[in-house]
Amino acid sequence: MEPAITFAVALLYVLILFLVASYGDRRYARGLKTSTPKPNIYALSLAVYCTTWTFFGSVGLAATSGLNFLAIYVGPILVITVCYPLLLRVVRLAKDERITSVADFLGSRYGKNNKVAAVAAIIAVIGTIPYIALQLKAIASSVGTLFVDFEGGTPTQFAASGDISLFVALTLAVFAILFGTRHADATEHQNGLMLAVAMESVVKLVAFLAVGIFVTWGLFDGFGHFL
Repeated sequence: MEPAITFAVALLYVLILFLVASYGDRRYARGLKTSTPKPNIYALSLAVYCTTWTFFGSVGLAATSGLNFLAIYVGPILVITVCYPLLLRVVRLAKDERITSVADFLGSRYGKNNKVAAVAAIIAVIGTIPYIALQLKAIASSVGTLFVDFEGGTPTQFAASGDISLFVALTLAVFAILFGTRHADATEHQNGLMLAVAMESVVKLVAFLAVGIFVTWGLFDGFGHFL
């Protein structure tokens, strides 16, 4: 594809996500009920677990190790299904204590100890920075692959610095500020953000199904080839 077309489609997709999130926030502010039941939106939002790690990690692991890749998903599935009473208790406690982070949760369990909360926050930051860096690298790598010069086969320099990661990070930061961290009230639902994540999950599902159908019946002769 031409780099200009790829850039236009990517920009349009990001704008649609912004519009969907904004629509969700405005509709909630007016006190209107959405036409789609909330359980469906929250169920779709769980697919946020299928991030770039799923695409770059699980797919490769499935290709080399077979069904062993399922272990990555067994844990969350067991927590959501078998450990539902525990999750419900945590959610109720978080709402009663107006807790908005893991650090606050651990601090409240030890008599609202600020030192415990501070240590938990430091550990969480140190533990998540490498994962966030991996996510940014994977997204930038994907975008860089799409923005390849149509004839020369070299990455398109559509920015002065040529650093795709910077623009990806800025876009994600703006989205998080507008629809994620703007409301830090534990009693308030992030309806706009959840609606955008749910819509993105639908896009992911359609994309994975399309790739699966193409590989199964386009590159091969159906399931019989794999059996």
